[in-house]
Amino acid sequence: MNTHRTIRRAILLLAGAGLLTPARAQDAVERLRAFVRDTKSGQSAFTQVVTAADGKRRRTSSGEFAFARPDRFRFVYRKPFEQTLVSDGQKVWLHDPDLNQVSSRKLGQALASTPAALLAGGALEPAFALAAEPSAEGLEWVKATPQARDGAFQWMRVGFRGAELAVIEVLDSFGQRTRLEFARFEANAAIPAERFRFVVPPGADLVEQ
Repeated sequence: MNTHRTIRRAILLLAGAGLLTPARAQDAVERLRAFVRDTKSGQSAFTQVVTAADGKRRRTSSGEFAFARPDRFRFVYRKPFEQTLVSDGQKVWLHDPDLNQVSSRKLGQALASTPAALLAGGALEPAFALAAEPSAEGLEWVKATPQARDGAFQWMRVGFRGAELAVIEVLDSFGQRTRLEFARFEANAAIPAERFRFVVPPGADLVEQ
């Protein structure tokens, strides 16, 4: 009798966690697809935590970001050091004021298999395999695994609070984890095109890759 009660309780706990509800799991995947399909632009504050593969060393930074499909985004890091990362749809620019240096590279087709695809690219599939994960932290989670096995990261997890993008987690090919938490996310915001243009500051060194 005790064994039966234990099994029944375990089943109820699993069901309550959403693990035995395929329809709910499918809803989480559809939410990510809808986000990529319907959210044409957005802006938010963010906090980024990068954890080394050993799990001991952490780096925390914060700032603001904006994006507009297709292929345009802007990350402005305010703390602890200022940096700006901009994609104008043709090139990606990284400005480091402390070094007085700007690096650039062609956007190409690489965006489709990177985490930036979620924020600025087109359809996630077939570049990613999508799978729902158990709800946690009050969020619904979807895991996106690149179909290409030789990319810069192993997987990306996306957490939604309702229909709002809340968290992106990435595990790179070296075992390093990056977690981006978004605050005051504004979907389909009217963002001036000038925010995605980059002009090399006078006197800065330019490194083109």
